Amino acid sequence: MKIARIDTFPLFYPLKKPYGDANGYKHYRSCFLFRITTQSGIIGWGECADWLPALTRGFEDRIIPFLIGKQALNRLPLVNHIKQWHQRAAAGVSMALTEIAATYAGLSICDLWGGSWRNSVPVYASFQSYSDQEDWVQHSLDLVKKAVNSGFDQVKVKVGGRTCKEDQTHIHGIQDLLAGSCDVILDANQSYDFATTCKWGRFISKWDNILWFEEPLPMNRVGDYKMLRSSLSVPIAGGENLKNTEEFLPLLREGAVDITQPDPAHVVGIDEYRHTLFISRQFGLRTSPHTFDGALSRVYALFAQACLPRWSKMQKQDIEPVEWDVMDNPFTSITPIQATAGKVSIPTGVGIGMELDEQILNHYRWDGSLY
Repeated sequence: MKIARIDTFPLFYPLKKPYGDANGYKHYRSCFLFRITTQSGIIGWGECADWLPALTRGFEDRIIPFLIGKQALNRLPLVNHIKQWHQRAAAGVSMALTEIAATYAGLSICDLWGGSWRNSVPVYASFQSYSDQEDWVQHSLDLVKKAVNSGFDQVKVKVGGRTCKEDQTHIHGIQDLLAGSCDVILDANQSYDFATTCKWGRFISKWDNILWFEEPLPMNRVGDYKMLRSSLSVPIAGGENLKNTEEFLPLLREGAVDITQPDPAHVVGIDEYRHTLFISRQFGLRTSPHTFDGALSRVYALFAQACLPRWSKMQKQDIEPVEWDVMDNPFTSITPIQATAGKVSIPTGVGIGMELDEQILNHYRWDGSLY
């Protein structure tokens, strides 16, 4: 079953109003989807997260010529070769070839992976808390309130992009708004040093609804993370930009985090992504995927969580939640799945079990201009 055709869909959306995290403002959202078609007409969709000019040139000049004529079921060797050029392109190709294998076998993705433990997975509302509005705190509170009113009972907000005093005023406002009705995640995007994070530890110790503190320090500070884990009253999470299981191992061996956060669009393939999930389980850790960069990647994270054994029989929640982007981003609607009451039902059809919205793909197709 040879690969006959690859169509690319680079997508670009300029934001009406910028929003951001501790790394700065986003002024646009982009997405790079592609469709692999075999000679027998079976298709598989993949997704990459990176700069559109680089991805477009890379696919046109190297990845598409390499894949045309190759056996689509030969997924692992093909992905292993592509990752030498571009790890995130390899992740996308891995998704597409996984769907082709499932469709060829007449199976859903979950059935291809051995079957699911659950038919729905919890999701949390993920925010980019900062804006260029003068009263950015109130703007953030309004967004959180809207998400909670729509059914989310877990939210992630940003810290690290303002002074500690400003950020703590923001978190106080969120806690007053929620009044304990919703769990909260704090994400610092690796902004702090050890001493500043300890100050945050004292600040958040007064609440019992903090799910975790995400990436307070640079992820290469394994020793600091290990000390931090022994002193903070809340779990520590991280790892969204680590590209394979090997890069997670120092954190696991040293007991530096409570929760691993691989991203299916950032690793070197969906098989490597699932390997990281299971290795985390072997170390007795929770794992909650980072999926802010892509709607299709989030679907694969949901499939993987559905197939992942539970972390502990003592926990009320059956499985750790998946990140759900609730910001201004039309690409969230590329797939038809929706969050209802903070959960997403897992598609059961053949392959990914859904059709992508090609009207969105055509409407937001990038025109090739620099941005």
